[in-house]
Formats: sequence, structure tokens, C-alpha cells
Amino acid sequence: MNPIIILYIVFGLIPSLTWLFYYLKKDNLPESKAMILKIFFWGAFMTVPVLFLQMGLTSLLKNIDINPFFASLIYWFLVISFTEEIFKYFVIKLKVINSPHLDEPVDVMIYMVVSALGFAAVENVLYLFAPPSFSFIDIVNRTLALSFIRFVGATFLHTLCSAIVGYVLAISLCKLKNRFVYMSLGLFIATILHGLYDFSIIALEGNSKTFVPISILIILAVLTSFGFEKLKEIKSICNLKQNN
Repeated sequence: MNPIIILYIVFGLIPSLTWLFYYLKKDNLPESKAMILKIFFWGAFMTVPVLFLQMGLTSLLKNIDINPFFASLIYWFLVISFTEEIFKYFVIKLKVINSPHLDEPVDVMIYMVVSALGFAAVENVLYLFAPPSFSFIDIVNRTLALSFIRFVGATFLHTLCSAIVGYVLAISLCKLKNRFVYMSLGLFIATILHGLYDFSIIALEGNSKTFVPISILIILAVLTSFGFEKLKEIKSICNLKQNN
């Protein structure tokens, strides 16, 4: 295999694997390694349908006569953010909720984060591809810089948004009523903050271009930390499988 391709794959995976080891330490009862890999790869696979869906929606949006500002909002909040958050959630809904590996509420958050990291890993690799005109040294420098930026930015964002969805999903599974409302709220919060992060990086100018995304990451990190601690206090599984 081309050494440059190997470089892209390795440094595309490093941000996701680093965050993966960090989040797995938050689980007092470690999950099956096979299950972790399974959800990671399913999260990675979800980049395929998401990519085609986003391409189709982007093409459709370009053919609609709409104010450019509103078109930009629709693109970042619905075409990009919502599609990514909903498909990461589908992995857990389809592969985890009825699994025997789900034995405590915090597992839902952990698996949501794992799904997000699989998704982010493929996304990272694709972002690292450089124009063929670049020299090898330029490619290495660019790869190192982008890998670090995505480690503290996009990859972290994916984990935090999915953690929020995971927290709400865990809580919703403990409720017999209003589950749809809970999940809609979780996906709404994740989509809004994810979309605002992306939109701020592209559309804002000056200090706001830095202040807004950093503030979003801090807010999400605080909410995620709260979510993990809150779910750890719930000793029982809340009859998840019976209620599901």
C-alpha cells in the first residue's frame, strides 16, 4: 500500500482511538472488546449512507430558490448536523438496545460515543487527503496539523454530541411515557450545537470564529461529564429491556 495512504489512515485513526481509550475508562464495568469493535465499525460504516444522503440533499438545496443565509443554515444544521447525529444514533438503536451487552444505563452513553468515534475516524481520514501537487514533507506537516486540529475539534465534537444523545436515550429507556419527546429533545440539542459549531467556523468572523466553537465544546463537555456522573448513580438497569 502507498505509504501516504497508510499515513492518512494512521493519523485519521489516532484522534478517535485516543478519545476511545479516554471514554472507556469512564465505565466501571468494561464492555466486551468485541462489542466495542462492532459498534466502532458500524459507526464507521454509517459514513457511507450519510455521505450519499448529504450529497443528494446538497444538490436538492442548490436547486431551491432561497436566501443564501437561510440556505447556509439549512445546510449546516439539517443536511450536515442532523443526518450525522441521527445515523450515529441508529447504530445504537439497531445494534445495542436489545443486546445482552447492555447491562447498565451508562453503557448507552459509552456505546453512543464509540459509534461517534467510528464515524469520526472515517471522516478524519477523508479530510486528510491532500492535493497530489503537495510534496511529501508538506503532506506530513499538513497531516500532523489536521490530525491534531480534528482531535481537539471535530472528533471531540462528535463524541460530545453523541454522548448527549446517549444520556437522553438512557433516561428515555427508563421511562414508560414520553420516550419520543425525550429522544427528540436529545437529538435536537445535539443537532443545534453541532450545527452551530460548524456554522460558526465557516460563517463567523473575528474573535467569534474562535470564541463560539470553543464555548460550544466547553458547554458540551460539562453536560457530558454531568451525564456520565448522573447515570453512574442509577444502580439498576431501569428494566431497559423490559421497557424497550
